[in-house]
Amino acid sequence: MDLRSIIGEPGWNEADYGVLVVSLDRGDTIFSLNADRPLAPASNMKLYSTAAALYYLGPDFRFSTYLLADGEIEGGVLDGDLILYGTGDPAISGRMLESTSATFDALADSLLARGIREIRGDIVGDGSYFDDDWIGDGWKEDDRMAWYAAPVGALMFGESMVSVRVLPAGEAGMPAEIRTAPATLDLGIENLVETVSSGSTRVRFEHTPTGLAVTGRIRGGHPGVARSIPVVNPANYAASALYATLEDRGIRVTGTVTSIRSPADSPVGMAGGRADSSPPRVLAIHRSPELAEIISVTNHVSHNLFAEALLKTVGRVAFGDGSFAGGARAVEYFLECEALVDTAAVDQVDGSGLSRFNRVTPRTTIKLLDYMARGDAWQEYFTSLPEAGSADGLRRMYDTAAEGNLRAKTGTIMNVSALSGYVTSADGERLAFSIMANDVPSTWRAKRTEDAIGARLAEFERPAEPLGVVVVPGG
Repeated sequence: MDLRSIIGEPGWNEADYGVLVVSLDRGDTIFSLNADRPLAPASNMKLYSTAAALYYLGPDFRFSTYLLADGEIEGGVLDGDLILYGTGDPAISGRMLESTSATFDALADSLLARGIREIRGDIVGDGSYFDDDWIGDGWKEDDRMAWYAAPVGALMFGESMVSVRVLPAGEAGMPAEIRTAPATLDLGIENLVETVSSGSTRVRFEHTPTGLAVTGRIRGGHPGVARSIPVVNPANYAASALYATLEDRGIRVTGTVTSIRSPADSPVGMAGGRADSSPPRVLAIHRSPELAEIISVTNHVSHNLFAEALLKTVGRVAFGDGSFAGGARAVEYFLECEALVDTAAVDQVDGSGLSRFNRVTPRTTIKLLDYMARGDAWQEYFTSLPEAGSADGLRRMYDTAAEGNLRAKTGTIMNVSALSGYVTSADGERLAFSIMANDVPSTWRAKRTEDAIGARLAEFERPAEPLGVVVVPGG
């Protein structure tokens, strides 16, 4: 099969393509173009992160988030801090649960069931299970206000996104009123918006080294300006949301909201512990949906936060290092030992592919896909990939042989497009393919090329093999 005419159709001289198509049934190569060229994979990096998560954790794995008492409980009063300790669960949100607040509502109910009505201490968000490098190397500064670049920590709430609403004050010259949903405390928002009596409303949201800055002006009587933005400190945000939930449920908190970033500062034993006091006592535990469901969301939605949480988790589980580098090391070990991949061609910087510094080759990707197709977690991995021509999957390749057949992971960052996965040919042969394009003038047009290749692979038929000649002895 020659796909060169499809690849060359846009006429891009500077585009850098790498393509490899292999038969999983026969083991031979159907098509190859620059198969060993290291290229930026964009979200095809998630194929590696989710595969490693299935390998190290298993499809039935659930994340745990702990509510702990760091003090004595007597007469309905916790005389000490209430600690919310996370182990990387990215799914404490309305995407996979009944609502964004459902987890903290249940934790508050657990306290009430124990008769606790007052916390004489702080609400502490402990994110020390991972490191505190929440933003990946190579993530563009321009992306910092987008949901797909939300910070990843061991303790997260609402996918590290908060809805901020700016309202005018009662009179001109006064600072605007800022509300968050859910209601939170101590988010580090710097309010630099002035209420004016006339003129246009102009409000700007931006990250600063210490938090979030909201600047500009808002006219009196304006209905308000709202925006959903990434938080700065994930653990602080989760603790703030829990604080608000406890107050709403009638549990009095006399302290404030704090967060822990370093294991050395954590009173929780699994993060290092303190030698000078007894460890906190577990009051309640929230368990996430199963890993198979989380991986399905990761690949279907191409959810960067989920992918980064998976990467850091495998780093923590495999090597005790809940960092981007620790996760990349765990993926490398998995690829070398199980998928027999030459990892010299793999340079993984994050789990999602948002960083432009990631590099893989079509060949390493095909070896990964081949390994997963033969592994115990094949079904969970395969069904996590979006299906062509599906309203809740890959909404492309309608009315082609790929519709309802091809399953693949997409990938898009600036000037980069990718598509890698599986498709069944017209004569029932299972094919694995990887298409990566760098330096393309239009990712939209590059995806049309990917679609044409996917449809062509679904139509592929091998030539009929010649019948053997029967020789009759004697004659």
